[in-house]
Amino acid sequence: MAELQKDFLFVLIKSLTTSEKRQFKLYVNRLGINVDAKFLLLFSEMDKMKEYDEHLIIDKKISTKQQLSNLKAHLYKQILVSLRMNPSHQNYRIQLREQLDFANILYQKGLYKQALKILDKTKQTALELDEKTIASEIIDLEKVIESQFITRSIAGRADELIKQSSEISRQNRYTIKLSNLSLKLYSEMLTHGYVKDDEGRQKVLELFNAQIKNIRLQALNFTEKLWYYKAHVWKNQLLQEYKYTLKYAYQWVELFHQNPEMIMSHPVWYIKGNTYLLKILFMYGNIDMLEKQLHDFNTTVYSQNFAQNENLQSLIFLTHYNALMNIHFIKGEFFTGTKLIPEIELKMEKLRDKIDEHHFMIFYLKMAAMLFGSKKYQESIHYSMRILESKGNVQGDLLFHTRILILMAKHESGNDEDYDEFIKSTSKFAQKMKQPDEFHFESILFFKNLNNLVLHKRQQAFEIFDKKLEAFSANEYYRRSLFYIDIHGWVQSKVQHVDVIEIIKGKVKYKRRR
Repeated sequence: MAELQKDFLFVLIKSLTTSEKRQFKLYVNRLGINVDAKFLLLFSEMDKMKEYDEHLIIDKKISTKQQLSNLKAHLYKQILVSLRMNPSHQNYRIQLREQLDFANILYQKGLYKQALKILDKTKQTALELDEKTIASEIIDLEKVIESQFITRSIAGRADELIKQSSEISRQNRYTIKLSNLSLKLYSEMLTHGYVKDDEGRQKVLELFNAQIKNIRLQALNFTEKLWYYKAHVWKNQLLQEYKYTLKYAYQWVELFHQNPEMIMSHPVWYIKGNTYLLKILFMYGNIDMLEKQLHDFNTTVYSQNFAQNENLQSLIFLTHYNALMNIHFIKGEFFTGTKLIPEIELKMEKLRDKIDEHHFMIFYLKMAAMLFGSKKYQESIHYSMRILESKGNVQGDLLFHTRILILMAKHESGNDEDYDEFIKSTSKFAQKMKQPDEFHFESILFFKNLNNLVLHKRQQAFEIFDKKLEAFSANEYYRRSLFYIDIHGWVQSKVQHVDVIEIIKGKVKYKRRR
């Protein structure tokens, strides 16, 4: 995210659409007294700014320095209230909570029958949508009201509420247990990365099995199954067991297809499930299934019925274009793939405030790799350097493989002015990595020696390194390293004296039948 946009209120105002700004002004001006309200003046001034400037606000006497913090907090709240009323931001959760609020108001006025009628209807909707937390809150209020409003059916109602409350409590225990496990596994992946040895593998298995052993899939409802599949996807990703990652990612997506009404209820998790499924199909080189799955995904998310908001648009963008570029990689269509770069960069700029830096860097690496495959080596280095020069928190493995791609491009282009210096800096970088391994140091050693060899000796060096990479690819803990940049395919192309595109096409496991 751009440095100049750290102020939360400024970022929120800049995220508003023209219609949202218009609605906000109508909302605050609904009473004439707000026309000259200071918070509205602050809104107008910040809306004009290209960069947040607190001194300008004070100089224009919109607020004193002492009052500005409170004024900004009030404006922030008013914008959120206005957005909550906007139909484009209405969803079933907000609507359910609104009905619960209405029931609370009626209860406080002593209108018990009216409150119970709203609660009963809202509870049925919440249960149908598998929103157990809201349903639990509704039942709690029903209990309070029933204990004060005596009816002839209180005995039957009491039994019904007790049964519903107990069932939801049981289901919530499963949900909490599975969601905690999923979050812990996801945290492990982000913090420590994929397992690199038997000790790490055992740690993940112990964590997983301790939580999952008493849970039967057949007894779970939609939300619990969703968390169950998520936990399995993240566990198998950590263990680099891609066969099972594919299995559970497919079941994750299929769960939504079996319950299509839940796609509208949980659009983020529908997109995320497809993200993992499309990524693992790319790693398998399954072009037929990858293209079909992307087509099905696009048909759903670009339909009129699919929810639309800024968050979903950014997630759809990431999933769609990552998969599209991966398809070009599998087919070896580098020249065609480079044509996507201007389009992707334009969308990246529009969504800059909605997407974290890491995802941007992934795109830059794919662009650099696509340009390398198109033999545009200087442009490949240019995009690679964007990653190395990033001030964001970029994963160590991503940075290392970017450096490897730069070395490949320097070798191919013959641009070796700072080759030795770059090797030295890459070696220092590897030594500072959290968990550097043999692959990292063998790769550095290969490139270090390569530039000093005569032509026939270089061929021999490629052949020796090819055998080492074969050994790495056979080791389950090194597999992941070879997915970032296809250094093995590049080395094989040198050994076999063919274009790297031919090597890549030969790796596709499931080719389209003609």
